[in-house]
Amino acid sequence: MRIVEKKPCFALIVGTRGFFNADLAVSVRAKLLEIMDANGYDYVIPPKDATPSGAIESRVHAKLAAELFRKNADKIDGIIVVLPNFGDELAVVETIQMSGLDVPVLVQACDDEIDKLSVNERRDAFCGKLSVCNNLYQYGIPFTNTTYHTYPIDSPEFVADLDFFARVCRVVNGLRHARIGAIGARPAAFQTVRYSEKLLQAAGVTVVPVDLSEIIFGARSLADDDPAVKAKVAEVIGYGRIPDTIPQGSILKQAKLSVTLDQWMDENECDASAVECWDSIQKNYGCATCLSMAMMGDRYLPSACEVDVMGAVSMYALLLASGNPPAFQDWNNNYGDDRNMCLNTHCSNFPKSFMGAEVEVSNLDILGASLGADRCFGAIKGQAAPGPITFFRASTDDPLGIIKAYVGEGDMTDDPIGNLQGGASVLRIEGLQTLMDVMCKNGFEHHTAITRGYVADVLVEALTTYLGWELYRHE
Repeated sequence: MRIVEKKPCFALIVGTRGFFNADLAVSVRAKLLEIMDANGYDYVIPPKDATPSGAIESRVHAKLAAELFRKNADKIDGIIVVLPNFGDELAVVETIQMSGLDVPVLVQACDDEIDKLSVNERRDAFCGKLSVCNNLYQYGIPFTNTTYHTYPIDSPEFVADLDFFARVCRVVNGLRHARIGAIGARPAAFQTVRYSEKLLQAAGVTVVPVDLSEIIFGARSLADDDPAVKAKVAEVIGYGRIPDTIPQGSILKQAKLSVTLDQWMDENECDASAVECWDSIQKNYGCATCLSMAMMGDRYLPSACEVDVMGAVSMYALLLASGNPPAFQDWNNNYGDDRNMCLNTHCSNFPKSFMGAEVEVSNLDILGASLGADRCFGAIKGQAAPGPITFFRASTDDPLGIIKAYVGEGDMTDDPIGNLQGGASVLRIEGLQTLMDVMCKNGFEHHTAITRGYVADVLVEALTTYLGWELYRHE
């Protein structure tokens, strides 16, 4: 199961402090579990009768919870700390420290009610949260804060914060263990897409290379009547509108290439890929790679063009944040004299689900003119449907020894694309000229990754709080 499809699992810490009303912890714990169940989250929490109130308020309780968390470490994506009252800051921090879990942490605290501030009714979680966060800071444990400093556990804000936190966990844990397939060699003329494999590995991202000849040999070795090939042919035919001029042999070649790529990705447990998409595959095999890449994208295996490994990392980060298959695009053209608009395009490998409309599957245009249309079947053509988007690009900066990135939000529009060929989108981004200036002066590539929906805040939290990447947030 892909991480983007996995049900999130959280380690739950309900904190309490002895001289506060224990019933507050009991009731909040019960509501917390109801919310987890109602929203489809898995969780690990000490049994209700393991401590006097089912909450954590001492080192003994911390050791008990930490041991339980260690036993379930392989399925825990994040830790949620809930403070029904002031809580015991040391018990909370020791639970996390002794558990050995290196996952994101969310800290929530409950509201007091203005008419319930008697000794037996008050929570003081407003104050206690400061103490818990102070200890997390002292121990070097990064954490995520909630929308408000305090709010009721059964509020809509908590549900929204849970969704946000689950996405942050997915990005952090996904990138820390990502495996990126580098299929083939980059185009010689594209020094733009060079990167540092060592900097990626230091961040937990493993690059798995393979020579393109192995993929070509594998595709050629498949029989026409292989069940996997026949199934893939049907998938190709159903993926989009294919012109009648496309011969069946071209569809068959594309299917065999897709089957081979699928098998290689599965065998090497890769989460995303960057593919040598021109022009060896056209000359030495006889089709484009775009359709195969698009179909992988729709199965949550994003694939970047021109062996742009950092582009693949960028696409995977967006997939983890949004849950929506991303597209890989060139920042390509100005849009008349509107300086907050641009045309983005590629040949293309846009996933069908990203397009949001019917697509044409036919031959590459530019390469087809020079290499021959009969060698270039497999391009996704059409204009991406309008809607909100997030754009993101990560890059290794070798001179500085860092991974840096930019992220921002905008909208795809339904403005006309003229006679632009391939896959295209029209973007409106406020302050676009400032973004272009930042990209130029900081050596960012002409490729970017784009997904549907606004998820920039998720990436900001994941990359800056937990991963330590240098990030420019475009506003």
